[in-house]
Amino acid sequence: MTLIIDCHGHFTTEPQKHHDFRKAQVAYAEGKAHERPVYPGISDEELSVIVEGNQLRLQKERGSDLTIISPRASGMGHHIGNVDIATEWATISNDCVNRIVDLFPENFAGVCQLPQTVDGDLKPVIAELERRVEQGFVGSNLNPDPSGGRWSAPPIYDEWWDPMWEAMAALDVPAMIHVSGSCERCLHTTGAHYINADTAVFMQLIQGDLFERHPTLRLIIPHGGGAAPYHWGRYRGLSIMLEKPPLGQHLMNNLFFDTCVYHQAGIDTLFRVVDKKNILFGSELLGAVKALDPETGHSFDDTKRYIDALNLSTEDRHAIFEGNVRRVYPLLDKKLKAQNR
Repeated sequence: MTLIIDCHGHFTTEPQKHHDFRKAQVAYAEGKAHERPVYPGISDEELSVIVEGNQLRLQKERGSDLTIISPRASGMGHHIGNVDIATEWATISNDCVNRIVDLFPENFAGVCQLPQTVDGDLKPVIAELERRVEQGFVGSNLNPDPSGGRWSAPPIYDEWWDPMWEAMAALDVPAMIHVSGSCERCLHTTGAHYINADTAVFMQLIQGDLFERHPTLRLIIPHGGGAAPYHWGRYRGLSIMLEKPPLGQHLMNNLFFDTCVYHQAGIDTLFRVVDKKNILFGSELLGAVKALDPETGHSFDDTKRYIDALNLSTEDRHAIFEGNVRRVYPLLDKKLKAQNR
């Protein structure tokens, strides 16, 4: 029997005191408050009630078994403060996720937030990744634009990033490429900045030779790969113009897209264009779009419904919902095997 593994979930139901702390921390980081706030904490009982009433409830209602969960992506806020602030915030956010996994070990696996900053010091980023993997996390969310829409970081094929890729290879973990909040008024965070970043990184990968230099590296571009699957001919053509190998050889042994595409026609296109070995089931559970589709009466982010409507073969269905995710996240596979799953 196939496990239904959602590769893309977030803890977006934090209690108000969590948000109040972050607001106070940001004020301190920006010099608008003199006293550094102290995190009030969330009890296990409170955390259990929150998760059971939200993420766990929707898992059961929508028919999934396990969610790879990370802190709220738009809340990572890498453009705010220095390394000290970023490290404190990543620690608090990741601790919440770790406790969710400890409370519900058969329902969740953790992916960590990284303490990235605009100045780009990768040492604390790598240290947090190593610490969380040792704790049981199965991957990370990596922000290609810590500046929040100003794109001051080097492109991800640049050698500047190599220490990060080398650490990931040594730990045998993938990264989901995921930006955070937008600082730019003209870039809506979830409707523009996220999709723009997904598309920009796909083009960066075409331009560079990242996977030739790091052949075991595995990256996931969320939100269906941004615009890439829907303009595949454009990117194939640009790859030819740049004298790069075909996309299948150049990128698609190391690059994967999730199914966070919120309508049937988009999912249909994704599956027609992209090889099924490169697609992972994801819903962004309690993420970007918390609304009912008036045309269907179902939640936009109930993406399993769209995949079920494809009438996949048993083999392909297993790959999308379980096999591909376990292959891309080997530490998750190890965790599941330890649970006899």
